[in-house]
Amino acid sequence: MSEKKKQEAGKPVKLEIQLDEEIAQGVYANLAVVNHTDTEFTLDFIFVQPQVPRAKVRSRVITSPRHVRRLIAALEENLRRYEQKFGSVKEETGAATPVEGNYH
Repeated sequence: MSEKKKQEAGKPVKLEIQLDEEIAQGVYANLAVVNHTDTEFTLDFIFVQPQVPRAKVRSRVITSPRHVRRLIAALEENLRRYEQKFGSVKEETGAATPVEGNYH
């Protein structure tokens, strides 16, 4: 590898991220279902209405295990900053309620 390529490889990449207006609006989700294979993770973000036995997947993200590791680190860091500014986020007592259902 040439010296120029070695220098370029170590530089941070300046990335321009585009955000469409519809995506910028976001969607509300109050449940996440995570599944994985040996090569990828699938994260489904779902909106569940109280007292309604049906829910809808609002967004699905499929990504690599390496990216999931970075995502977890970013979430932990941001939660730490949030709690420093606004106080502790209370955890629900007891285990998470298992959700059974079918996708269709």
